[in-house]
Amino acid sequence: MKKIKNLKMDYFFIFSILIFMVISIITVNSSDKLLVNTNNLALRQFIWYVLGITLTIIIIFTKNKFIYKHIEIFYIIGNILLLLLLFFAPTINNSKCWFVLPGIGTIQPSEFMKIILIIILAKKIDEFNTKYKNPTVKQELMLIFKIGLIVFIPSFLTFLQPDTGIVLIYLLITVIMLFVSGIRYGWFIMFFSLLGSVIAFILLMFFLNNDLFINIFGTSFFLRIDRLIDWNNNSGYQLTNGIAAIGSGGLLGMGLNNTPIYFPEPQTDFIFAVFSNNFGFIGSTLFLIFLAIFDIKLIMLAKKTKLGINTYIISGIIGMLLYQQFQNIGMTFGILPITGITLPFISYGGSSLLSYMLIIGIVLNISSETKK
Repeated sequence: MKKIKNLKMDYFFIFSILIFMVISIITVNSSDKLLVNTNNLALRQFIWYVLGITLTIIIIFTKNKFIYKHIEIFYIIGNILLLLLLFFAPTINNSKCWFVLPGIGTIQPSEFMKIILIIILAKKIDEFNTKYKNPTVKQELMLIFKIGLIVFIPSFLTFLQPDTGIVLIYLLITVIMLFVSGIRYGWFIMFFSLLGSVIAFILLMFFLNNDLFINIFGTSFFLRIDRLIDWNNNSGYQLTNGIAAIGSGGLLGMGLNNTPIYFPEPQTDFIFAVFSNNFGFIGSTLFLIFLAIFDIKLIMLAKKTKLGINTYIISGIIGMLLYQQFQNIGMTFGILPITGITLPFISYGGSSLLSYMLIIGIVLNISSETKK
């Protein structure tokens, strides 16, 4: 009882999760009508939400310090699972990204690795800033090298699955957290200059000599580059029908379970197209406003918290969520390439939802500590 009384919960985030849960379940249920033999995705999503809320409660009472203290162990376990995927995971959609658990569904370790990376990077940055008040260039270089090694291992293993979209999230999280850490801005100029040179070299080889490109990088990487470059021709079946579904929603939408146009992956990648069709322009606008308020509240919390590690963690969370929101909704409208990135808290998926609920537990703990 004493622990419960000492909790100073931020009820906005609790309210937000309930709103997200309702939106997710009814939209996944609508997308279920476009699929065959899906075994009631809405019910399964509800079960995942119940498990996710349970996980959030466990995190609240466990406290963040336990997670921070043992994050290296979680990091090792996460990398072992990523490695085991390459040997034992079944091939689904030409990828080895999921373990199949009979009677439960699929588990995607890379979704949890995103959260693990945020926490372990925050811990290393906080330890560095605590140890060095005015770090030298050499000391910052050692920090960058250490963080680069931490990020490289799961990035390499995830790239081999292959899952380029998740790798991009790993890298984005890293850049944002290093930027917030306070290291010299010159490192970012060097990084983006080097990154631009590497991208230019890869694209030059891609356009000038396809055979040489395939011999060096392999067919899989060639197809991924080709898909990214060719995204803006707007001729894909999934994109064309997804945009048609959004447009047919009109001002007020066609109502629940009335999406008349089929497109692949309506329950995950193109969940926003289903929502827009059901609730129209007004419903979609209200949803986007609510997402913006949720993100702003996270930013405000990052500014209020007194502990450096908490600031870095929330910065990584904000970067991850903003990227996934922009990427998922942007690709639905055809203004960004289709990368298979899901919409946080809304798209169907047990692993992703559990990882986001883990985030909520951590955020609620940080908010409680800040209020105290």
